[in-house]
Amino acid sequence: MLIYEIPGREDIKIENVVLDYNGTIAIDGKLIEGVEEKLSKLKDHVNIYILTADTYGTVEKECKEIYAEVLTFPKENAGESKNDIIKELGGENTLCIGNGFNDIPMFKESILSIAVIEGEGVSGKLLMQADIVTRSIIDALEIVLDKNKMKATLRN
Repeated sequence: MLIYEIPGREDIKIENVVLDYNGTIAIDGKLIEGVEEKLSKLKDHVNIYILTADTYGTVEKECKEIYAEVLTFPKENAGESKNDIIKELGGENTLCIGNGFNDIPMFKESILSIAVIEGEGVSGKLLMQADIVTRSIIDALEIVLDKNKMKATLRN
């Protein structure tokens, strides 16, 4: 578990980190360099889930070395599928990272959310739901791994 002590707020306790695949940790179906290394540091603290409709059919190959549970769902109603997964995990202890419009429902359901601007861009509407916005997945994962960065970003 990760516990973030944020001045002026209640502690945030994270048991699950949920990552969108395409556009967030992968571009054009290929894992972004450095993601595997950052997730290996995170795996000892939380459960890691990768959510995808697997548009490119690459998630199994690209994520085979990552200690995470890959959850796939139909391309239709992706936002609803992601939201259902967060509800099942427990949004009150789940941090979500994504970039797309279909990530909005899971951002609303989770206790903490990070929008990532990578090569595919980020939905402007998602930005309005995010607790944190970063310029890359590596930056996002560094914040997740560094309690002082999280504190500095979220302090009241």
